[in-house]
Formats: sequence, C-alpha cells, structure tokens
Amino acid sequence: MKLDIVRRYAHNPILTKAAIPYPVETVHNAAVVKHENEYIMLFRSHLRTGRSIIGLARSSDGFHFTAHPEPFLTPDRDSPFAAYEEFGVEDPRVTHMDGEYLITYSAYSRNGVRIALAKTKDFCQVERISLITEADYRNVVIFPEKFDGLYARLDRPHSEIAPWSIWISYSPDLRFWGQSQLIMRPEPYHWDEMKIGPGAPPINRPGMAFHLPRRFPDDGRIGLPLGGRPS
Repeated sequence: MKLDIVRRYAHNPILTKAAIPYPVETVHNAAVVKHENEYIMLFRSHLRTGRSIIGLARSSDGFHFTAHPEPFLTPDRDSPFAAYEEFGVEDPRVTHMDGEYLITYSAYSRNGVRIALAKTKDFCQVERISLITEADYRNVVIFPEKFDGLYARLDRPHSEIAPWSIWISYSPDLRFWGQSQLIMRPEPYHWDEMKIGPGAPPINRPGMAFHLPRRFPDDGRIGLPLGGRPS
C-alpha cells in the first residue's frame, strides 16, 4: 500500500474570513512558523477595495488559530516603500535565521510587483529592511542557512524568454543580490507547464539534500523537487 507523503487535514479550512476581526474578503497564501511555544500564521487577505494586506494568527497546536485584532502588515505610507506598496502587500514567506524571522512579501503598485524584505524577533513588532528586487518578481524564499558566507534565495522573475521559472541568487547582506542562475523551468506537456515558483522556504534534512517545494499557482498543485545544496 502506497503511503501519502502529505495528507489533507480532515477539518480544513483552519482559518476563514469569518474568523478575522476586521473586514476582509479572503484568507489565503499563508506562511506558518513555530515561534517559542506557539505557531504563527501570516496570511494574505483582500480588502473590499481589492487591495491586499497581511494578517497574523496564533495557535497552540497548529490546527486552531486565532487572528490578531489588527493586521500585521499594511501598505506603507513612507518612502521608499510607499510608492511600491500602494496597491497592496501580498504572499508572505518566513524563514527563521540567527534568532530573527525574515519575511519576504510582494509589494504591488502601478509599477508592477517587487519583493520587499522585513524582519521581526517576536511577531509583535516588524521592521521593513529593503526592496530587494525590481519588477516583475514573486515568490521569494530565503534559505535558512548561509553558503560560503552568503545568504541564498529562490525567486520567480518573469520574462518572455524564461517565463515563470525558478532562479537562485546570493547576497552578502540581504539587501544586494547577484550571481543569479536559472535552476528550473516549467516542463512542456507536463502538469506544471504554465508556471512554477518557490512555495515554502527550502527544508534542510541532516545528511540529505534540500527539498525545494514547487507550486503551480493557478490550481494549487504542489510538486516536491529534490535538490543538492547550493554551491
């Protein structure tokens, strides 16, 4: 009998818009991490205007979440972030590293979609760090360790030559990124032929390769490629 690698929780959904204590139209595209003795969920919600914000919910068991009374992150009003977040903040990814939680999210404006980086130690206060891509980028996840002294990330830039593919880049300081390489494309005539992108941050298992989650955004399917350690 073949065992499922992943099984759907029988009591889904674990959070709906009805449980959010402020007006929203959706709850989706969440990131979850364990902080001390509780699970923290950062989730995207659409407002009635169609613009997005990022909310926060907490859980003691990872299944039953209670949303914070106020949003965790809303479009900034101060430069330099304000001009690039005017249409919303979206799709958080969270990596725990060196005692801090690094949060990447999509900054959406009339100029396109860029990726912004923020950080927190306790999910009570959050600090914006930098806009770390130009447009059009989505789905940036940061590896939970350095390689040869450099931070590493996976991302999904868009171009007509290599549309919606996964790239890897490196940085000495989380602000300035380079040494970019294309590592994975959509497969023609395959279930993920339209577009792929990083899902959750890569998982490192001792003695094993990194597992690079891959997702197909239009219908929610998830793939699980196995990769070697970045070099």
